[in-house]
Amino acid sequence: MTQLNVTDTADEHMNHEEAHHGPARGFSRWLFTTNHKDIGTMYLLFSLTMFFIGGGMAMVIRAELFQPGLQLVEPNFFNQMTTMHGLVMIFGAVMPSFVGLANWMIPMMIGAPDMALPRMNNWSFWILPFAFVLMLSSLFMPGGGPNFGWTFYAPLSTTYAPDSTALFVFAIHIMGISSIMGAINVIVTIWNLRAPGMTWMKLPLFCWTWLITAFLLIAVMPVLAGAVTMVLTDKYFGTSFFEAAGGGDPVMFQHIFWFFGHPEVYIMILPSFGIISAIIPTFCRKPLFGYASMVYATASIAGLSFLVWAHHMFTVGMPVAAELFFMYCTMLISVPTGVKVFNWVATMWRGSLSFEVPMLFALAFIVLFTIGGFSGLMLAITPADFQYHDTYFVVAHFHYVLVTGAIFSVLAAVYYWLPKWTGHMFNERLAKWHFWCSVISVNVLFFPMHFLGLGGMPRRIPDYSLQFADINALVSIGGFAFGLSQLIFVVVLIKCIRGGEKAPASAWEGAHGLEWTVPSPAPYHTFSTPPEIEGNGSR
Repeated sequence: MTQLNVTDTADEHMNHEEAHHGPARGFSRWLFTTNHKDIGTMYLLFSLTMFFIGGGMAMVIRAELFQPGLQLVEPNFFNQMTTMHGLVMIFGAVMPSFVGLANWMIPMMIGAPDMALPRMNNWSFWILPFAFVLMLSSLFMPGGGPNFGWTFYAPLSTTYAPDSTALFVFAIHIMGISSIMGAINVIVTIWNLRAPGMTWMKLPLFCWTWLITAFLLIAVMPVLAGAVTMVLTDKYFGTSFFEAAGGGDPVMFQHIFWFFGHPEVYIMILPSFGIISAIIPTFCRKPLFGYASMVYATASIAGLSFLVWAHHMFTVGMPVAAELFFMYCTMLISVPTGVKVFNWVATMWRGSLSFEVPMLFALAFIVLFTIGGFSGLMLAITPADFQYHDTYFVVAHFHYVLVTGAIFSVLAAVYYWLPKWTGHMFNERLAKWHFWCSVISVNVLFFPMHFLGLGGMPRRIPDYSLQFADINALVSIGGFAFGLSQLIFVVVLIKCIRGGEKAPASAWEGAHGLEWTVPSPAPYHTFSTPPEIEGNGSR
């Protein structure tokens, strides 16, 4: 994070107030745009919408589980809510939010005029709303929507699935196509459009993490496509890929799915590491400790993520040798993750820290994501996993990774770059209310789930034993509080977009990088001529 010397000045980037090639007027601006900032904005607004839709489904789940017994919804509808909540949050909220951040920030960070493939960029966004309308509409079909869990294990998704499964499969295909196009665009942009002088080891870590994530996406999305296609043909065309009576194997489905699913977990967290690696040095006013080791750790995580998929399957009856292999590989992948946490803490050591809202979310990320990492290590121990498997301990683990990990890092990023996007500083008092309400309620929501799991409460079931009643009531209260807290975030966003204190080019003291050399708000076309990167510092 050593300061880069840039020969261009902020004034040169003004591009005489967008005198030419400015945005079109009205809806056509958004429908036909090839501008990376417009497309990034649409991805972010889409992911926010999906976040609230998925959150509404979570509210249904927690309302049902507030007390033992069947209260509000039928078990089949409860299963649809758990399935759709997972699908909407993963494919609709977390992944598009990272793609939105990539679209907005990567060209600005590397001094590029735009993404390398702008028309494909537009197309990769606009097929997403279509996919989600398709998937959500399945809830209104006879027999209801997907009710087999977001992992859609066969035979639940084949023999016993509702008729709407075809819509689900089609929607997943379209999301996968969108992801692959976005990933290709990121790779080509970073590879070919870096400003003169920006060598690989000067590349901002957010760009590095996204570059590696993009390769992961291209590697695993076809695997998901293969899995859903086999589900489709098993259900509708009489094949027997996963039907034992026809010579297939339902456990093979799990192997195929998790060969996609485990790298997918890292697709949803590697960009977070890049975000936190940008924010921590800024508010510590120090270079990032161990830049090169962070790059190598990210690459190590990506490589190892292909060797750990069956740790989701310890209870299916694998040979002991296979269980040991996957146990040791899972423990090994925690090492490069630990390197990252160590580097962030070392960056803070003796830094000149200040605690603006992006820094608060970044610190919460480090502490709470680490809790998720430790519970992951517990799940990696094969004999222990036999007790934890399919209990609320697993739910607690992956929500600490994906909510206090991925979602908190996205919130940190939005607060960090919002002045650059809008040209206004946000209301810090309201934003701090958002932070504290979120961080308290999210722990009330997820931490007690560890104890429910250790006590043996199974996940995905709408009823439970009386001894779990008090903790479930507490968890549901935490869930409603967390959901309501996000409304404060929407208020902060609206107020910031509509006006407020003007943001300078470098909104934060200690912020370095090309994105902070252009005016706030960033011009519609950022770099008409590429800036020259001087010096040999890395960021």
